Amino acid sequence: MIMGDHIKPMVITLGDAAGIGPEIIVKAFRDAPEQLQGCVVVGDLAVMQRAALLVAQCEYHAPHMQIQLVRDLHEAAHVKAPHTISVLQVTQPLTTEQLPVWGQISATAGKLAADCVVWAANAALRGDVSAVVTAPLHKEALFAAGVPFPGHTEMLQVCAAAHAGVAVDDMPVRMMLANPELKTVLVSIHVSLRKAIDAVTVDNILQTLRITHAAELAATGRAPHMAVAGLNPHAGEGGLMGREELDIIIPAMQQARAEGMQVSGPFAPDTVFMRARAKNGKAGEFDVVIAMYHDQGLIPVKYLGVEQGVNVTLGLPLVRTSPDHGTAFDVAGTAKADASSLLAAVVMARAMRRIA
Repeated sequence: MIMGDHIKPMVITLGDAAGIGPEIIVKAFRDAPEQLQGCVVVGDLAVMQRAALLVAQCEYHAPHMQIQLVRDLHEAAHVKAPHTISVLQVTQPLTTEQLPVWGQISATAGKLAADCVVWAANAALRGDVSAVVTAPLHKEALFAAGVPFPGHTEMLQVCAAAHAGVAVDDMPVRMMLANPELKTVLVSIHVSLRKAIDAVTVDNILQTLRITHAAELAATGRAPHMAVAGLNPHAGEGGLMGREELDIIIPAMQQARAEGMQVSGPFAPDTVFMRARAKNGKAGEFDVVIAMYHDQGLIPVKYLGVEQGVNVTLGLPLVRTSPDHGTAFDVAGTAKADASSLLAAVVMARAMRRIA
């Protein structure tokens, strides 16, 4: 991660150009320049210029951010002008007429967002950048562009597997959602609920525990105490409400314990997150909760507030974080979006890259 006496730059991907990604990037650079020092936006010049103009017009009392096109990461590292955002154009530049309409699904925006993520991932895998922070993208826009991935996590997984020369299944990754109060890691990610239930297997749960254990150990220097949520109400109630806990989850936990991991559960999903929550300056009962599927784990984290929530991809040979909210098409183009979650993602990426 280190080149000479300098940490390599971090890159922030554009996200969906029709959503709030470009706007919150502008606001983050404006509001916290010290945190964004050494960050380069991977995106499109015209998209970022439009976002900077939007913010300036709607918040005229704040300094107007200048968008500076750079040819490469080396040039970006030498941009020191105040109120300036370095943008690296990694796709065919859009004209003003080609700019996606705010708040509308667009194949153009989907392709641009995906191209930026792939470029950033490959740059990180080569060791050219120290971390990747991704602004929100839109799954329907990706689909409209013919991108065969439902989200960032799967896209990054394929890039990492290709770089390592292994099959995708041999590059397992997991999604962690974290804020100052709660961390949760998901066994399955962007699949239907029916498929998510099928994904509750001994192998998948054990793999999730291994990835989480390794990531938390690397990040904190100590082995985490992991709580496992049940799949069924009341964690199956001893088999009365389903046998997945008895037949699948407990055997996976037993194997994890045999490997030296600290694992408790399975616990009723409606109470385990409260037990793990840090509150009033006191740590929770557990360091992280393993959730069986997407919404089970994400609802409690997001309920606590998306402003400080961060999405982290575990298991990759690169550092990647993201805000825990979406493209917010309903407010895109109004300059009302809050950049707090993006800033939290940048802060977490900085902390992680020092350890990686």
